[in-house]
Amino acid sequence: MRTFECDYTEGAHPKILEALIRTNMEQMSGYGCDPYTERAAKKIKAAIGAPVSSVTFLVGGTQTNMIAIDLLLAPYEGVLSPKTGHINVHEAGAIEFTGHKVIALPEHDGVLDVDALEAYLCDFYADATHEHMVRPGLVYLTHPTEYGTLYTKAQLSRIRALCDRYEMKLYVDGARLGYALGCPENELTLADLAALCDAFSIGGTKLGLLCGEAVVFGRETPKALLSQVKRHGGLLAKGRVLGVQYDAMFTDGLYEAIGREAIRHARRIRGILEAKGYPFAWNSPTNQQFVLLNDAEVDALKRHVGFDLWGRTADGRWIVRFTSSWSTTDADVDELERALPDKQEL
Repeated sequence: MRTFECDYTEGAHPKILEALIRTNMEQMSGYGCDPYTERAAKKIKAAIGAPVSSVTFLVGGTQTNMIAIDLLLAPYEGVLSPKTGHINVHEAGAIEFTGHKVIALPEHDGVLDVDALEAYLCDFYADATHEHMVRPGLVYLTHPTEYGTLYTKAQLSRIRALCDRYEMKLYVDGARLGYALGCPENELTLADLAALCDAFSIGGTKLGLLCGEAVVFGRETPKALLSQVKRHGGLLAKGRVLGVQYDAMFTDGLYEAIGREAIRHARRIRGILEAKGYPFAWNSPTNQQFVLLNDAEVDALKRHVGFDLWGRTADGRWIVRFTSSWSTTDADVDELERALPDKQEL
């Protein structure tokens, strides 16, 4: 049975595996001090097309968020996040483990409510006792959001202006960034992110790498970056594993092609779900599509196709996620169309 559970159920894109096999017996220095890692960083900077301070490579998404945020914050500062943000919901308190409180704010379909952000900051500093409270030092966002939705350039620019006004940093988690960039509705480029963010990640794990996330520090590289990454347990001895993969990913437009193809499949999946009468939880233009089902419908659908249960709505229905990825094929979507019953048949 074909599953559309998430975008990292398979191993790696064939071109990534080919690169790892081709370079396997080459002797290289460790900890990212190898020619492939250096070349990968240069290729990412070229793809961004705007000045950035540095590019560094880490293994996984939670590790990346934890290290980047901890390095950007002072010890007494906390993080402002949409309440649905990954660091607030699905990272097991990793940010709090570093000593930084996550402060959840209202959102709409995963997108941070910028008015609520501004009101929070205004109220915080208007409080005469604010020095006894956790100081907001960074705004955390994901692009696309956990709900597959997108920030506009105007929204991100406004958040940047608030960060500047209140002397905060801005960090964007780009674990699925390639799927945003491959989406026609997306307004933000890599150059925009470099200009507006203190740091952002370019995820590889969900885009066809065996593992790997690239962190781009746009404005300033944290002091003793390598030492601090190692202190956090994030320095991979065989750093070549990350460098070789990202070098291949940013060769001949592979990163962009993966994103575009996944979005093409997501559009087909959405059309199939619509035609078969499934109601959507919200409008996601990216590779994650969310529909609403009751308990009996979920149990019935499980016999036909694999999917992910994302949570419940206020009225008790399940939010069910169908995800396309770098590995999705036309044959997979054809199979989904054949196997997926009309909603009234469940």
